[in-house]
Amino acid sequence: MVFLYPAMAFAQADEIQVYDGGLAPVGVFNLTVHNNYTPDGIKEPAFPGAVIADKSFNGVPEWALGVTDWFEAGLYLPLYSRDKDTGWGLNGFKLRALFAVPHADERTFFYGANFEFSVNAARWDTSRFTSEVRPIIGWHLAKYDLIFNPILDTAYNGIGSLDFAPSARFAVNTSKVWAVAAEGYFDFGPFNEPYHSNQRGEQIYGVVDRTGGWMDVEAGIGFGLNSGSDKVTLKLILAKDLNKAKAQTKK
Repeated sequence: MVFLYPAMAFAQADEIQVYDGGLAPVGVFNLTVHNNYTPDGIKEPAFPGAVIADKSFNGVPEWALGVTDWFEAGLYLPLYSRDKDTGWGLNGFKLRALFAVPHADERTFFYGANFEFSVNAARWDTSRFTSEVRPIIGWHLAKYDLIFNPILDTAYNGIGSLDFAPSARFAVNTSKVWAVAAEGYFDFGPFNEPYHSNQRGEQIYGVVDRTGGWMDVEAGIGFGLNSGSDKVTLKLILAKDLNKAKAQTKK
């Protein structure tokens, strides 16, 4: 989740991903490891004692269980980061509930919603408790994918203070296992006090995905579009079903 503050953009994140409504099969545990590194980022903390984005390494293991064909439960633990000033540290944890239309990857039009509750360390956020509501809207059109996540973040400080941070993805599936994509991540600030153009989070990523085999892999490089964003960010996502073979045998 990306949180931004009026003084400047707090651009590093533990997770940089556009949700596509895909769920772990019922009864299957999945582990997704999110990691990103910012070789050229914002050099000032968003608030006193915060992790500094420039040359920071951030990530989290995401543990998920397919509960039904429309619901997946998840836990992000532990959130971690390292920057050049504060060193290694833990940033808290998150609980996740993901709801989506069954078999979203087989549908032309798909939809869902993800809900997260975060408990944050002081080095990561000024608010101890925050949440995210992430609607999922998308289309699979032949070999093309178009997906939107119009995200709302809250620190439980009023409807007007909801932070609008949408993301989007356009992908071309070059084969059954490979895809290339462009992703956009933005933060326009709270509804009652939108950010000025130079304070917004605005990043565009080029991404390559490989699905199938022993592990799914997603790698990308992002570029900031304004002074409120990190100039360059690298991301790597590794995902694997931990008990896939056992689940298939039961079927």
